[in-house]
Amino acid sequence: MKWQEKLSDTRKNLRNLNSAIPETARAFGALGKSAKEGGTLDYKTKEFIALGMSIAGRCEPCITLHTEALVKVGASREEVSDVLAMAIQMGGGPSMMYAAKALECFDELSV
Repeated sequence: MKWQEKLSDTRKNLRNLNSAIPETARAFGALGKSAKEGGTLDYKTKEFIALGMSIAGRCEPCITLHTEALVKVGASREEVSDVLAMAIQMGGGPSMMYAAKALECFDELSV
């Protein structure tokens, strides 16, 4: 399955979940909005952190969502690669495998 399809499937699955638990979904959305808009770090930096955590946490759907966000804010392949290096350093071998997935996803979504 290509990354664009995985992204589409992730969004479909989230819409389905959100309709099943709307109050929880709204609360989670508000938390995400607050975390991304508040504080001293800019949105792009926060998305870099989220991508690194997605890799270390081995969450493929998270990788697609945060990679898409980084593509939209103009992150470069070099910047993403620095994040991948840190995720590997923090997460070891399994993070190396998910970092490879994240780079493949970035390359496909940035075309």
